[in-house]
Amino acid sequence: MKPQNFEETVIWYYIIGSMGLYFIGALFVTGPALAWLLALYVIKRLWQQTDETPDDQRISIPLGVWVWIGAMLMIGLALIIGHINFNYDDAKIIKSFINFFLRTWALLALFPLIGCLNIRPQLIYRAICILCLQCLVLIPIAYLLSTTGIETPLYNVSLMAKIGGNSERFYNVSLFLRQEGEVRLLIFAPWAPALAFAGNIYFCLASQDSDKKWRWIGMFSSALMVWGSASRLGLLCLITLPFLKAIAANLSRPSVQIAAGLSSFAAGLFGPQLIGYARDFKDYFDSQRASSSSLRGLLARMAFYQWQEAPIWGHGIKAPRGPAVTNFMPIGSHHTWLGLLYVHGIVGFIALAIPMLYSFVELIIKAQKSKAAQTGLAVLLILLLFSFGENLETLAYLYWPGLIMLGIALKEPFPALFSHLKPQLNQSQA
Repeated sequence: MKPQNFEETVIWYYIIGSMGLYFIGALFVTGPALAWLLALYVIKRLWQQTDETPDDQRISIPLGVWVWIGAMLMIGLALIIGHINFNYDDAKIIKSFINFFLRTWALLALFPLIGCLNIRPQLIYRAICILCLQCLVLIPIAYLLSTTGIETPLYNVSLMAKIGGNSERFYNVSLFLRQEGEVRLLIFAPWAPALAFAGNIYFCLASQDSDKKWRWIGMFSSALMVWGSASRLGLLCLITLPFLKAIAANLSRPSVQIAAGLSSFAAGLFGPQLIGYARDFKDYFDSQRASSSSLRGLLARMAFYQWQEAPIWGHGIKAPRGPAVTNFMPIGSHHTWLGLLYVHGIVGFIALAIPMLYSFVELIIKAQKSKAAQTGLAVLLILLLFSFGENLETLAYLYWPGLIMLGIALKEPFPALFSHLKPQLNQSQA
């Protein structure tokens, strides 16, 4: 597997060199830089494209990607208006726009846009498998270091922190942390659930590699990352995603439709019992890390309550440090949707909901025939699940290969209407 053009070369060497960037504290800085570099390259290619451009070199931007671009621009507008409403000065608006839009939310539009370039999905899958192999080597080293009593972080790259800004956690090199008496893997992530988030995306991509050896290396390593992170949401996602993907990708099959109908009938008959089981599961889920669940619940309630102070455009920004009652965690963190309400108001909430819903419907249709669309749909499902426990925009610099696959999936053509009936029609005509 070798890159064949500029965009593939940049993506290939960035992914397989990610651990090197992590050890110099550069991932949080270089991720957005990569997005803007390749986005400008997309613009350059579109500008130079003519009627004489060969078909295999032409690029086009599908409607689904335009929806993401428009939605993220709306969030950028909400950020600016939120700052104006709270009387922030121009310098603060510019700084916030750079740090909290150009380097975060904008990536959710830029990387799907980059997926419109001539990038082979198999190249991304193989690069992710190579990265997973590197992580597989680091995991036992992390556990070995945890037994020595060494303090974490191992070191902090202060130079990169000065360049990139934001929390120093993004520039710490830790590999692991000790929390409530247990060791949780970090490897290249700023906190443990972030590793689980990236691990689920990597598992999804690695599972599509055409080489059986690399496929199993990637899947095993990414599953080990999720398990070692001890993230409840990460483990739940890893277990349920294959089933959700299989159902969504086969909705056009009569057997799945019949099974769905029978399941709906059974759910109607045993609704109260199923609701009771769901509540019991939620209580069990929360009890596995009660302090974390309590903190997340407190942050959620405070975000929802304070959202009502600025319901339309939001507060414009998360405070860098929350109150003592939240262990100084900023209000608006740990939940994408409530964070959007608090920071960008109902405008920001709707701005993310629209591309999520549109992409889900489009990819459900395309996934009935397209493998790439099935992978893109799986990525979207992971984003949706983790949106209830993490801030999607903050961690986009880690899971961006999944966003590129989302763009590739949105570029896939729609299946021909009633194509599954053509063989039967031909037989009847014969």
